Amino acid sequence: MAEEENKQPEAEQANEQLEPQVEATAAGDADAVEEAELSLEDLVAQLQDEVAAAKDAALRTHADAQNFKRRAEQDVEKARKFALEQFTKELLPVVDNLERALESASGDEEIIQPIAEGVKLTLKSLQDALKKSNIEVVDPQGEPFDPNLHQAMSMVESSEVEPNSVIAVMQKGYTLHGRLVRPAMVMVSKSAS
Repeated sequence: MAEEENKQPEAEQANEQLEPQVEATAAGDADAVEEAELSLEDLVAQLQDEVAAAKDAALRTHADAQNFKRRAEQDVEKARKFALEQFTKELLPVVDNLERALESASGDEEIIQPIAEGVKLTLKSLQDALKKSNIEVVDPQGEPFDPNLHQAMSMVESSEVEPNSVIAVMQKGYTLHGRLVRPAMVMVSKSAS
C-alpha cells in the first residue's frame, strides 16, 4: 500500500508537467491545422507532378518501343532484301565468263555455232534469273562517269566525246535492289591536251 501512495504523487507530478504542454498544443491546434492543410496542398501538388512525370515517362517508353519495333522491321526487310548479295557476288564471274565465251565464239565456223547457241541460251536464262531477283546490270557505255556506280581503270585523251564520259566498259557492274554490288570497270575520256 505504501507503494501505491508513492506512485500517486509521482503521477500527479507527471500530470502537472504535461498540463502546460497540452494547453500549448491546444492553443496551437489552429496553427497545426493550417500547417496540415498547407502540407496537404503541397502533397497534392507533388503527387500531381509525379503523375505528370510518370505519364511523360510512359509516353517516352511507348515511343521508344515503337521506334525499336520499326527499326527491327526495317532490319528484317533489309536482311531479306539483300540476303542474295553474297550469292550474287559469287555468280557474277559466271556471267562474265559466259559473255567472254560468246565473244570468242563469234566466228563463222559451223562447228562452233551450236556451242555458241547453247552458251547464249545459258547466259540468257541466267540473266533472266538475275532480273527476277532484282539484280540489274550497270553498263554505262557512252554515259557520264559516275563514281558511285563506276570504277575508272584508266583515262584516255579523246576529242570525239566529252570529258569524263565512259568510252569503254571493261567489266559490267551490277546492283541489287538499287544497292551497288559491283561497280562497272570503265575507261574514261579526258580532254585532249
